[in-house]
Amino acid sequence: MLTENFYVILAIVLYLALMMVIGLYFYNRTKNMSDYILGDRQLGAWVTSLSAEASDMSGWMLMGLPGYAYVTGLGAAWIALGLALGTYANWRFIATRFRRYTEIANDSLTMPDYFQNRFHDTSNLLRIISAIFILIFFIIYTSSGFVAGGKLFNTVFGIPYEYALLLGALVVVFYTFVGGFLAVCWTDFIQGVMMFFAIIAVPLFGAYTLGGITPTFTALYMINPEYFNPFSKADGSLFSFIEIISLLAWGLGYFGQPHILVRFMASKSSNEIKRATKIAMTWVIISLAASVILGMVGKVFLTTELTGSDVETVFLVMTNELFSPFVGGLILSAVLAAIMSTASSQLLVAASAFSQDFYKSVIHKTASDKELVWTSRAAVIVVSTIAIIIGMNPNSLILDMVAYAWAGFGAAFGPAILLSLYWRRTTRNGVLTGVIVGGVTVLIWKQFAWFGLYEIVPGFLLSLLSIYLVSKNDAEPDKQTLAVFDAVEKSDI
Repeated sequence: MLTENFYVILAIVLYLALMMVIGLYFYNRTKNMSDYILGDRQLGAWVTSLSAEASDMSGWMLMGLPGYAYVTGLGAAWIALGLALGTYANWRFIATRFRRYTEIANDSLTMPDYFQNRFHDTSNLLRIISAIFILIFFIIYTSSGFVAGGKLFNTVFGIPYEYALLLGALVVVFYTFVGGFLAVCWTDFIQGVMMFFAIIAVPLFGAYTLGGITPTFTALYMINPEYFNPFSKADGSLFSFIEIISLLAWGLGYFGQPHILVRFMASKSSNEIKRATKIAMTWVIISLAASVILGMVGKVFLTTELTGSDVETVFLVMTNELFSPFVGGLILSAVLAAIMSTASSQLLVAASAFSQDFYKSVIHKTASDKELVWTSRAAVIVVSTIAIIIGMNPNSLILDMVAYAWAGFGAAFGPAILLSLYWRRTTRNGVLTGVIVGGVTVLIWKQFAWFGLYEIVPGFLLSLLSIYLVSKNDAEPDKQTLAVFDAVEKSDI
């Protein structure tokens, strides 16, 4: 057992060392806030696409979604379908236009920065309110990543959960603190590749061990025929219309995720985004399908039934049983990669929201770039500390935590991004109202779970409606704002 753990630890340590080296390498290339937050807008197609998807899917794709499929069966595909459609819509309708607008609108570095520049808001209110919601929901989202890391080290090494959570968080904080955006994106690129091969390898080897795809699915059918009915739950009851809408509605969240949108902002050009779209969609469709299949294969492969929050360890347990210690360590590193890629992206966006949108705009307006970089690094520590405290409960479900934060961003910012990019008549007051209505609706709806409807649905719709109504009854945007909107229509990057 000691020898096996040694090889697993060796594989993970080698991976972690590589991530830290990347962080140190980019430390010397981080000269100003544009470097630290956007990498000076120089990302190519491969890094743009894989870093966006790795930071998007995170540990929940390797743990949360397979765990849901383990319990529910093919019904989990509704989430995968919603996410795939949302990913496509985000790349197709948001990426290029958002990249153009953020550069033309006074070279905006963050999403709140974009809102302020888009509407020439001199009050700083739109920027500050946006930053508040970013900090609230990213603390929850980052905590879900730390919970995933805690479960990983606890399951594999038997380390007490609290220490395991601290270990995973320490590595993420280190290379985010040191290397900034370029370190995060390049580590995300590597992590995206690792996640892709890991999520395919585990269900394939599991099915092979059981005699192949057909015998595996036959055995699964014998356990419970309802696993293959996408409209049925494992207990035989049918998904309600509201439940299906709630699962598909995950796709609505994409339009408002700051850690994904920032990748669009950092891309080199429109042509790079077109190439990146094809790469991203290939990655997403294959990975999400494999994630659902993994959970279903695990139902047959594992002889000991997983219950409660342990269902989210199906990938980890299968890996331990299928592969040699060193290979298993490399595959488990992909889980750590998934966790770290998203948590680091979230920490960076939260830190930039604090430094750019609070510190610079409210506390110290003449702060130098060096001061802002170090303020961002301090914010990484503070946000991480709060996220660690929230994540100390080992019974937390990763998918539930992600769903909450995902809904918050999607409802608060999704309608605001869509209408600000495509509707000329959108006003500052409309967007401000929409951000508040969407974010607050999610925070309240989550507590009561009315009708069993996922909180992103009412949050998104009410935000969209409020932006429209307030903008229609508001004074028209000034000529300067309209001129920038028209310039974006005709521009290229």
